[in-house]
Amino acid sequence: MSALFDQLQRRFVAGHAIELRDLRDDSQFAPPVVRPAAVLVAITDRDEPGVILTHRPEAMRAHPGQVAFPGGKIDEGEDALRAALREAREELAIQAEDVRLIGASDRFITGSGYDVTPVLGLVPPDLPLVPNPAEVSSWFEAPLSFVLDPANHISKIGEWRGEPRGYIEINWQGHRIWGITAAILANLGRRLDWLQEKSQ
Repeated sequence: MSALFDQLQRRFVAGHAIELRDLRDDSQFAPPVVRPAAVLVAITDRDEPGVILTHRPEAMRAHPGQVAFPGGKIDEGEDALRAALREAREELAIQAEDVRLIGASDRFITGSGYDVTPVLGLVPPDLPLVPNPAEVSSWFEAPLSFVLDPANHISKIGEWRGEPRGYIEINWQGHRIWGITAAILANLGRRLDWLQEKSQ
């Protein structure tokens, strides 16, 4: 069992054992009926761990070109963990046996009508990832400490169906991480309290 897995698991359990208020959520913008979905937050097992993120193809109907976690709708008979693993395999050829699952984190209701469960898992470094061009135009690995650091979360105001809508943006080496993906990272950062872990 790797030291990083132990650290993540310990922080994950401790962070989810307490009540946190004001976690990010877009449920106020959501339609009456939402569809269950799951994403894999894949952390690389390095001395300086990273998180694997993708760029969606520009031709996609929903959220074209945006940075995302591998993930998608939960199929009938699946739970969030199985769905996240299946989607990671379909999008990046991440095999289930390469993922050490830590757990499901706070659900995020989106304005576009999805109830997204982030699933945290640890993967070996430098996996031979193979993007599925129908769903992924490219992928990158951003430092975990950078994307979880609130100092790198820029507050912005946009407009959604005529209403002001707050969101955060994280910029790393030309990659603009925002919207749902940035919100999930912000929530997870509060649960893991990762900067406190790194300072110990």
